[in-house]
Amino acid sequence: MNETISIEVVYGLPYEQTLLKKAVPVGTTVAEAIQASGILQKHPDIDPAAKLGIFGKLTKGDAVLRDKDRIEIYRPLIADPKEVRRKRAEEGKVMKKGGGEA
Repeated sequence: MNETISIEVVYGLPYEQTLLKKAVPVGTTVAEAIQASGILQKHPDIDPAAKLGIFGKLTKGDAVLRDKDRIEIYRPLIADPKEVRRKRAEEGKVMKKGGGEA
């Protein structure tokens, strides 16, 4: 008997999110599932070296999937959050807490 598991592959853009559901054989790896899902054909701009995750935890392409796993393909950051905060501090901008001055 050929056992399969259900997985999802997701990729998000600022204006669109793609979620593909797929049944794959037991023992399928993350990389194999991404290839089989067809998401690379739908989004050819996906970087082959993109970071991958399963439910928000970083993983590698050779990780074996379990039933109901959700593979997430991450895009690179547009700006480094630490650098943005540093620039804001240099410019003298202060983030206010609360309702303002009394």
